[in-house]
Amino acid sequence: MSVIEVDNLTKDYGSGRGVFDVSFNIEKGEVFGFLGPNGSGKSTTIRHLMGFSKPDSGETKIFGKDTFKRYYDILKDVGYIPGEIALPEGLTGWEFIRMIQDMTKIHNEERLQKVLNLFELNDTNLRCETKRMSLGVKRKLAVVVAFMNDPDVLILDEPTSGLDPVMQEVFIDFVKEEKKRGKTILLSSHIFSEVEATCDRIAIIKDGRIVSEFVADDLKHTSTKYYVVDFEKKGEYEVFCEKFKHTTKIKIIDCDDEKKEVLICTNDKHINYVVEVLNDYAIKEFSNKKETLEDYFMKFYKEDKDFGGAL
Repeated sequence: MSVIEVDNLTKDYGSGRGVFDVSFNIEKGEVFGFLGPNGSGKSTTIRHLMGFSKPDSGETKIFGKDTFKRYYDILKDVGYIPGEIALPEGLTGWEFIRMIQDMTKIHNEERLQKVLNLFELNDTNLRCETKRMSLGVKRKLAVVVAFMNDPDVLILDEPTSGLDPVMQEVFIDFVKEEKKRGKTILLSSHIFSEVEATCDRIAIIKDGRIVSEFVADDLKHTSTKYYVVDFEKKGEYEVFCEKFKHTTKIKIIDCDDEKKEVLICTNDKHINYVVEVLNDYAIKEFSNKKETLEDYFMKFYKEDKDFGGAL
């Protein structure tokens, strides 16, 4: 049995908003990346996993327990960082920490002190009322509260938003450490490098539906490679673009008339053929362009003119 199960989850808010037939599982000790722009269905899925909302159909389970029906049964074993931090007013940082400890009935002071030190939250920060805290301090407090009970499952929605680059690196290292300890983690982040550094598998969601799910290492070791071909002569560049615009062994992705550059992709098994073809042209440069997670992600969104600038 998987630790986290999302099975055909559907929540229809109308006008195409919501999530539709979303399914994925996360195993023990796995970090699962969840990518998509604002409004794609990430936060809706996460709210259902946290038991905050009831599905129209389908199920969300943690440890085999329905998260909506058994919310209080799983609360103590799940750490959660919401995408938008809304701390209760009228409480200091310390009071908020103690409130969560009392709710979960877990008071692990040694663990609490470790994460406070790691994310550089001191007594002065914590004596401040939450409404007077900076965004960075609020985010650190949310991180500390999520991890302080040493939960087996962590559901993290944009966890480093508002943290400075140094703290982002501290967080990445900490997630890697927690993974080694066998924690099961769902990570939704708009920072591609963060996802690449920590995740074992990744799902991309668009318009409320999963459009791709893959093993992170497969992206690095795929047999399909991308190359930039820089032509010496304008005429030969034009001939190449015309000749190979509809072929299969050499697929033209993009042509830059000004630079006389062509971006192509080909399978490793066809690379000798590509080299033979290029021998007939005056080539200034032929170089491999590694496909990043961001490159792959944008394939699903390239037709969208604007998706808010945030994933």
